Amino acid sequence: MRIAVDGMGGDYAPHNIVVGTVSALRENPRISRLYLVGDPARLQAELDRLQFRDSRLEIVPASEVIAMDDPPVQSVRRKPDSSMCRAIDLVKKRDADAVVSAGNTGALLTAAHLKLRTLDGVDRPGLAAVLPAPHNEFVLMDCGANLEPHPTNLVQYGIMGSLYARQILHYPNPRVAVLSIGSEDMKGNELTLEAHRLLKATGLNFVGNIDGHDLFDNVADVIVTDAFVGNAVLKACESTARVVARWLKQELKRNPVRMLGGLLARGAFRDLRRKVDPDEHGGAVLLGVNGVCIKAHGASSPLAVKNAIRLATEFVEGQFNEHIVEEMRRFHEKIGHNQLAQSPL
Repeated sequence: MRIAVDGMGGDYAPHNIVVGTVSALRENPRISRLYLVGDPARLQAELDRLQFRDSRLEIVPASEVIAMDDPPVQSVRRKPDSSMCRAIDLVKKRDADAVVSAGNTGALLTAAHLKLRTLDGVDRPGLAAVLPAPHNEFVLMDCGANLEPHPTNLVQYGIMGSLYARQILHYPNPRVAVLSIGSEDMKGNELTLEAHRLLKATGLNFVGNIDGHDLFDNVADVIVTDAFVGNAVLKACESTARVVARWLKQELKRNPVRMLGGLLARGAFRDLRRKVDPDEHGGAVLLGVNGVCIKAHGASSPLAVKNAIRLATEFVEGQFNEHIVEEMRRFHEKIGHNQLAQSPL
């Protein structure tokens, strides 16, 4: 399989990107070609520092970089020779099967949508992230791609998210829910109420609404919402995890007895940190575009980059997009375009 990596995207590029890429190549012999896209001199300097040589690695020159604070649409149009755009172009031309970037999220979503287009049966792509919970991991979608979705978009997110949970997380019959302000069927806005009605007819294991109180209570394996809410939930969860960890560290240092207790429990704390560490998951996946697109966190460590590449290989090896097209075909045959068109929103 062939992976294109945006070597200049992210807060700590190219160093963290190159280190993570090297780790991925060392651990995964199934990668037949990895394109590292960006400034050749800077990328080669990082590779030389690591004393890394591998015939599978090819540097692809790109003269521009889309900064993290660049306006997404304008930057994609004005910087066609950016490392991000060139990496996506490799997927568009079928030279690569997947693209991985820790760069500007809005620019990546815009470029992937414009250049790769959507799969048959998918109207709008959605960003899917995996969140850890005490008894399960669950897919949250959409986390930032579609701010003003139609109810049918949420239905498609449910289908694609369910496939993600089955194929990547290995849940045999994933439970799908709509994020709302209450678990009762009649609660929510027009978007969630109509999505609820349509999801009932899909044949998915639809369990109804879920509210914020139940996110981490093993109620659902796939939770669908619009990008505004999904992105807010994702960032709130990440922020809460950091704050709780900081508070816990402060409280453990208040006196010697607590410090001793913390020392004795450090194995448990280490395991907990590993479970909630977003770097362990690698990144979010833009589902519904004609190619595999992984968005790693802007502040990705080398571990996060390595895991983002691992995640890309899992989607490629599992022929994930082919399964999406087939699932969408079945869905449209069962529901019919007429019923979807009658949706009031």
